[in-house]
Amino acid sequence: MTESEFRHEGLAATLLEAAETELSQSGIERISLRAVAKRAGVSHGAPAHHFGDARGLLTALAAKGYQRLLHYQTSREETAGPEPLARIIASGLGYIEFAVAFPELFALMFNSAVPDRSDTRFFNVALSVFERLVENTQAHNGRNPYTDPDSMKDLMASWSVVHGLAELIISGRAERTLGLDQMTEAQREETLTAILLRVNRTGS
Repeated sequence: MTESEFRHEGLAATLLEAAETELSQSGIERISLRAVAKRAGVSHGAPAHHFGDARGLLTALAAKGYQRLLHYQTSREETAGPEPLARIIASGLGYIEFAVAFPELFALMFNSAVPDRSDTRFFNVALSVFERLVENTQAHNGRNPYTDPDSMKDLMASWSVVHGLAELIISGRAERTLGLDQMTEAQREETLTAILLRVNRTGS
């Protein structure tokens, strides 16, 4: 990588960091290239030079979010051991942990029409997260979801519960029924694991 390319990559990373801060403080609707540039301490034209427009910037930020989500899931799986059920539960816990830690970024990735989902980088990293679920599902039930309709139903059931639980926790709607905020970290983990086991235990 040349010095020019290094500076280019460094500025892009700085802009994405500033964009994530703006996203968390101002929301998707109010974020602007000008505000991101100001927060990053660069010229107003820098974000447009790197990302084209606000949609390009937020697409890149969402792709970065998927990379981070995959890291959270991978880190959880590495501590779970080799047993397939333990790994698929750990992956789900990592998904929820990411969503709770970065709710605005999670909303951008999954609930917003802003990112260009045909963008190659975005598509590939989002696909890698899905492929992880495919691999975990196949390891758990012994059947490839792409070729076995029942296995794909298992995958969708597991994903739906994990994603829905993440959404309910972020919105506060799960608090009244589960009381997660009143629990210790260990109790919270035990409760969430028990919920995920209800849909993943049989591997049927």
